[in-house]
Order: sequence, then C-alpha cells, then structure tokens
Amino acid sequence: MNNPQITRAPIAKTGMLVRKPVEHVFEAIVNPDITTKFWFSKGSGRLETGKTVKWDWESHDVSIEVTPKVIEPNKRVVIEWPGYSGPTTVEWTFQSIPDGTTFVRVQESGWTGDADKLMRYVADSTQGFTLLLAGLKAWLEHGIQLKLTLDRYPKGIEDQQFE
Repeated sequence: MNNPQITRAPIAKTGMLVRKPVEHVFEAIVNPDITTKFWFSKGSGRLETGKTVKWDWESHDVSIEVTPKVIEPNKRVVIEWPGYSGPTTVEWTFQSIPDGTTFVRVQESGWTGDADKLMRYVADSTQGFTLLLAGLKAWLEHGIQLKLTLDRYPKGIEDQQFE
C-alpha cells in the first residue's frame, strides 16, 4: 500500500431531513431535556454562547465539558469539545424547508495526528453524528427512543476494535 498523504484538514460531515419545523429541531439540540431523549443521558444546562455545560453518557461512564461558541437561533450551533486528539469544533446548521421540515447538517473538525488516525477520527465522528441525527429524527417525528448511543457501544463490547 502506498503512503497516502493528507493534503487538507479532514472534516466529518453528515446531514438528515427531519420532518419537523426548524424551531423544534434547533430546540432539540440546545435543550438537554430533549437531547437526553436521543443522545446523552444528562446535560447540566441549555446551550448558550460562552456558557460551559457538562454532558454525561452515564451508561458509558463518560462526562465531557462543552463550550458553545456560536448560537444563532434556528440557524446554527457551534461548540468546542474534547475530540479524539484534543479540542475540536462541532457545528450544526439548520435549513428550514418551505414544507415545514428541516435539513440539519453536522460537521466536526480540528483533529491532529497522522493519516491513519485522522481517517479513523473522521469515520468514527461521521458514524456517531449520523446515529445522533437518526435518533433525533425518530424522537421528534415519532416519539421513539431508539437508544442508538447505548446500543452502539454496549457494555463488554466497546473495547473490541474493528479492523
């Protein structure tokens, strides 16, 4: 195998149509009372610019601090959080569609490391945020808690690596 070179900083990107108005989709990301229905298990507070909050995934014994950098109601949320190789930036954008639905995009950037590590970070982040959006969609559209985060890394399996 040749030694591939990274020529620009990698960005993980995903998106999904949610059949709810933009106000509902935006609120689901900034309000932990809603976000806990499809992503993390506990949040210390609503996302507000410059106000650090704590998110917990209690089933995985994970707790992180998140600092919102930009909150544009119904348009955009930008946070900084501890990524795989140090702090990274996560950005959600919300596009209101005339039929009352919303297209939400998520991207993460800012990792450091060699090409192999960067490829793994992008793949893991893309997968994680795709699951987040699927859970958000199921909750907002149908009131179903899919427990995707819990089931993606069940106890006793999280240490196994896929090759």
